Amino acid sequence: MTVNLPAARLSFALSSAAPRTPWAPHPPLGTLLVREFVAQNNTVQIKHVIQTLSQEFALSQHPHSRKGGLIGLAACSIALGKDSGLYLKELIEPVLTCFSDADSRLRYYACEALYNIVKVARGAVLPHFNVLFDGLSKDIVTESNKLDLVGFIPLLRERIYSNNQYARQFIISWILVLESVPDINLLDYLPEILDGLFQILGDNGKEIRKMCEVVLGEFLKETKKNPSSVKFAEMANILVIHCQTTDDLIQLTAMCWLREFIQLAGRVMLPYSSGILTAVLPCLAYDDRKRSILHPGERRQGQP
Repeated sequence: MTVNLPAARLSFALSSAAPRTPWAPHPPLGTLLVREFVAQNNTVQIKHVIQTLSQEFALSQHPHSRKGGLIGLAACSIALGKDSGLYLKELIEPVLTCFSDADSRLRYYACEALYNIVKVARGAVLPHFNVLFDGLSKDIVTESNKLDLVGFIPLLRERIYSNNQYARQFIISWILVLESVPDINLLDYLPEILDGLFQILGDNGKEIRKMCEVVLGEFLKETKKNPSSVKFAEMANILVIHCQTTDDLIQLTAMCWLREFIQLAGRVMLPYSSGILTAVLPCLAYDDRKRSILHPGERRQGQP
């Protein structure tokens, strides 16, 4: 039989199980609840407990609730013992989400919770290693100003040409993280990764294309804000090449970039006039279908 426990009571009971910290004075009390479900092989109730801690607490809008959820998830893992490996995805995901919390104390609790979950699950966490390492590494990068971009960018430039969708998604997510760090100016390195970004823009996966559009949009926004920091000449030919591709989205995005470059850089773009005209003139015959890709809300004059 499944008993739906009140969320507040559930969090209070489980919070007493977490070790290492003064989260609660009586470890045995909170573990009894989940251990009883384990003894009964009541997977439905165990999943209900984890889901409640995750959705109603760890991912709550209220900081105290998020703290309680993290404590509860760690305690739940401890109570599950060797069986925690069966529920690792559900236990880990909300904890990793809290790694990006604006409150440093919440991030500390997330680290503590992850430590306790991994300590119990041990080898069972290895299938989740990439997610864990990615989350932890990004958290470290956003809080540090010591990332060696000179050494990192060549590695990024090499990997950005991968055709693997997971690799592309991983790379784009990392670029988004680096763009969000105030002390890191990726515009200096944009010529090295711009071609690869346009390659990814042609990916078959809708989500990856959307992520890439966001990244390119952010770079273009920064280009407009800080034109003096942009190496226009080093990227002009890249845009000319992609203006001539058969992929509509890539072509129109490159055209948009080229237009901004001409407006911002002026005479700097004169040496590339021949290539620009070769790329642009055929595009003057765009039909409405192609225009709608770049400007989906536009209608021709006179249309309803």
